[in-house]
Amino acid sequence: MFVGTLTLDLLLGDVHSLKEKRSIVRPIVAELQRKYGVCAAETGNQELHRRAEIGLAVVSGEAGHVAGVLDSCERLVSGRPEVQLLSAHRRLLDDQDE
Repeated sequence: MFVGTLTLDLLLGDVHSLKEKRSIVRPIVAELQRKYGVCAAETGNQELHRRAEIGLAVVSGEAGHVAGVLDSCERLVSGRPEVQLLSAHRRLLDDQDE
């Protein structure tokens, strides 16, 4: 069993309030969940209106599948015109890790 996590640090475009921020971040999180079956949420920078952190996780029996899903998720977010991907941090764990 393999678990992959991905943390995405985002800079949002012309956003002036937390309400506007949520209107950008929520659809991205929902699309990641719907399209790739990952567990995703806004995990950081909730108090900042121009920054967002999205964390996601995927579980599979194959490391290659986990890596492929994480690649696809990163591409989806980086391709969104309303956000700039500042950094992406990945982690891959197997059932031998503690």
